[in-house]
Amino acid sequence: MKYAYYPGCSAHTSGKEYDKSFRLVAKALDIELVDVPDWSCCGSHVTYVFNPALAASLSARNLGLVEKIGGEVILTTCSGCYQTLKRSNELLKHDGVVQSKVKNALEAINLNYTGNVRVRHALEALTTDEALKAISAKLTKPLKGLKVAPYYGCAIVRPKFEDSFDDPENPQSLDRLLKVLGAEPIPYIDKVRCCGGVLIMKHEKVGLEMVRRLLVDAKQAGADCIVTPCALCHLNLDIMQPKVEQTFKTTLNMPVFFFTQLIGLALGFPSHQLGFDKHMVPPISLLQAKNL
Repeated sequence: MKYAYYPGCSAHTSGKEYDKSFRLVAKALDIELVDVPDWSCCGSHVTYVFNPALAASLSARNLGLVEKIGGEVILTTCSGCYQTLKRSNELLKHDGVVQSKVKNALEAINLNYTGNVRVRHALEALTTDEALKAISAKLTKPLKGLKVAPYYGCAIVRPKFEDSFDDPENPQSLDRLLKVLGAEPIPYIDKVRCCGGVLIMKHEKVGLEMVRRLLVDAKQAGADCIVTPCALCHLNLDIMQPKVEQTFKTTLNMPVFFFTQLIGLALGFPSHQLGFDKHMVPPISLLQAKNL
């Protein structure tokens, strides 16, 4: 299997361990990742509020670069990039005004995009029946005894697109993956609730309360940890956790993993290769307690 890989901006900053663990897992599963040459910002889903044509143009540049190298699928680990790239594809199919503006923008840089590149999230690619069988066949360290709250966030399953891969209200891809890994997925009422996103930068107290609720609900449900496919969700739930504890005078100690890290762990990669040392809430004591 071969994919054009779009890492997105977070893969080089706050989500380095996500990018690293995904590349390791992909290689172990014989998935070839070809980085999109000279990729740039996708335009961010926030841009759609103010200038959808600009956002679509920025996305189309990356999609056009994939088309130029003969790629048919672009794969990303970032939920925000996934949503933005997919929105752009749909706008370019159904909105003549946006289509015209994007065409002119791409012509200015001698690039063309016909709209035929499919956008997929890494979670989709790694939870197909074929991928789950491949993961199961290569397990060396099943995550037995690990109780995990699957947290999808809001950007990966909503809005529902023409070719969405999971249910927007009760997604199951992460749950299925956790079972294959040998972990126990804990029913989690907040699995698609917003973590606060960038709201925490403007209205910190509101954002911290949203993070607190997600963490407390996971703990009360009996989870040892949380797993997510979203770099921004991981940023809020992990990095902001100490501030949540301080603000609300509580103790949470809830490790938060990227789903690729748990796959890597189950495939036998050592913790130092998976970036566990980058986490604000150290997961090593939990893993040792579970003999993982």
